[in-house]
Amino acid sequence: MDPRHVVHSHPEICGGTPVFVGTRVPLQNLVDHLAGGDSIDEFVRQFPSVTREQAQAAVELAMEALEARIGVVRA
Repeated sequence: MDPRHVVHSHPEICGGTPVFVGTRVPLQNLVDHLAGGDSIDEFVRQFPSVTREQAQAAVELAMEALEARIGVVRA
């Protein structure tokens, strides 16, 4: 999924907090739910304006960013 369709930030939407595109649901909500042991499916049940594809893509983008930062090369 194109990152531009996953999360964005705009000063006039939630004060610039990164949110899922087309929603006012902060990315931090997904992080908090996953850290608390919830599944992606449970998260999208609680935030139906976020698609499962967006949530999954956000996790994948975060992993790619982390791997790039620490220099991990995928086989």
